[in-house]
Amino acid sequence: MTMTVDKPPSRGQLKVYLGYAAGVGKTFQMLADAHELKQKGFDIVIGYLEPHGRKDTIAKAEGLELIPRRRVEYRGSTFEEMDLDAILKRCPQVCVVDELAHTNVPGSRHGKRWEDVLVLLDSGMDVLTTMNIQHLESLNDQVWQMTGVRVRETIPDWVMKQADEVVMVDLTPRALLNRLERGVVYPPEKAQRALENFFKESTLVALRELALRQTAHEVEVRQVVIPEIDASPDDVPRFPPAGRVGSDRILVHLTEHPSTAMLIRRGRRVADYLQAECFAVYVHTEPNYASLPAARREAIERHLTFARNLHLETHILEGTDTVDTLMNFARLHRVTQIFLARPQYSRWHGLLAMNFVHRIVAEAREIQVTVVAERRREQRA
Repeated sequence: MTMTVDKPPSRGQLKVYLGYAAGVGKTFQMLADAHELKQKGFDIVIGYLEPHGRKDTIAKAEGLELIPRRRVEYRGSTFEEMDLDAILKRCPQVCVVDELAHTNVPGSRHGKRWEDVLVLLDSGMDVLTTMNIQHLESLNDQVWQMTGVRVRETIPDWVMKQADEVVMVDLTPRALLNRLERGVVYPPEKAQRALENFFKESTLVALRELALRQTAHEVEVRQVVIPEIDASPDDVPRFPPAGRVGSDRILVHLTEHPSTAMLIRRGRRVADYLQAECFAVYVHTEPNYASLPAARREAIERHLTFARNLHLETHILEGTDTVDTLMNFARLHRVTQIFLARPQYSRWHGLLAMNFVHRIVAEAREIQVTVVAERRREQRA
């Protein structure tokens, strides 16, 4: 009797079409590449497409198999989401999934579309997807400073690292504004609102520069020239992993203050550029962590969870002196950079916080200390 064992499928490849704003042509370029793959014999389907009523995009999707959306009831309304189960059942070689940063309707299997995409990749499918630079989590504060808009739908940086290929779909800001004014991107009323807010030329220039830098970084860390998927359907090329991990190690000091989220993003981004390990550390001086006041503990847990979601290694330390405990950890783990939030100048607490920073700087002779200020600006809706 011969027994056969099913081998698990090899992980699929992820290709991300990156832009800096709506209307630059990410989805159109993705569909053009999908047609090319189909012509080469690949079994390819559209798992989700959001054309936003753009005639050129809708026309470009013709001739490609479209998996019907799943209807979800929520609070008396009906929404349409990508049907993950239907795609897995159909099991194509390549799946097109628009708008990676999308938040799924409550009641869906996953909260985020990027989580659905990870399931597709784990099943062995290759995925083509789109996103804008402002949805990258580590850039959230930077984008807020540029635009005045706090982006709520974000993608952890480690998900971007899963991409085998990142392609920037570029268009000059002036050309994009011309498209907007002609009604190609949005209907007239929505286009006018966009021109008055997010689609200011200075904002688009800054976002484009950010996207160009990010794309250059993605190419650099892979240390290879990424080819197009042009092999036969049965011989899809596999790309090598990203470059080696560097010798830098970064420590982010966590507190209950809201600015800690900004500090975590900054540490994560610097760690990515340096290919460094990154630790998120909280020190409590109470007899045990559980004895912390409920509000304070809740804030700390929220920051610890955020750090873990960005793939930082988290630690909760106990010590009678926060500076000594933090520095002992830093030396034990050969930390090369420490990130601290700038003290909040408010009477006695501000003086204590400033003393904390001065002590860290004085004791960290061999370690670079970065004190990060929380920038403030009027936030738009």
